[in-house]
Amino acid sequence: MLICSKLISGGQGLATALLKRAPTVELDWDVRQKSRFDATDSTGRSLGVFLTRGTLVRGGDVLVAEDGSLIRVVAAPQEVLRITACAQHGTAFDLTRAAYHLGNRHVPIELQPDHLKIEPDHVLADMLRAMHMTVVTVHEAFEPEGGAYSSHGHSHGHSHGEHSHSHSHDHTDRSHGHVHGPNCKHDH
Repeated sequence: MLICSKLISGGQGLATALLKRAPTVELDWDVRQKSRFDATDSTGRSLGVFLTRGTLVRGGDVLVAEDGSLIRVVAAPQEVLRITACAQHGTAFDLTRAAYHLGNRHVPIELQPDHLKIEPDHVLADMLRAMHMTVVTVHEAFEPEGGAYSSHGHSHGHSHGEHSHSHSHDHTDRSHGHVHGPNCKHDH
């Protein structure tokens, strides 16, 4: 087993050519929020990761192994809830309000300009739908905010493997997970 006890946030300072040649390790959020875990890289090597307690591992970070080799971390796609404002009747404020209510519940949340992502939770999904939000289950990378006091800051001016998803919004078909809230005033 190859021991990795150092992390370079975002691969900062490393040459692009080195990063392109480095093996990868694909990890979901459950693993990336742990400071100690075992994994297997893209070349089949077993890794034992021992980082400083409280360290969050992000997609794009680089693990440094005891032999000096580099392993690039990839945020694995996983099931998440993608939350957007109603395309026909919502506003940007709806997304802000949803983020506020999720933050009050202290759930990990990924903030993007046009959507939010959280781990699957049917109670929160129902709450969001009641707030006139569109909630769909997708399989994407999950990079939640680290929090204002996180020991491992990370900038999010990128879209690690984000895929745009078109979403039809037909108010007569509720199968996509949209329910109108009490303040939504329009004809069906």
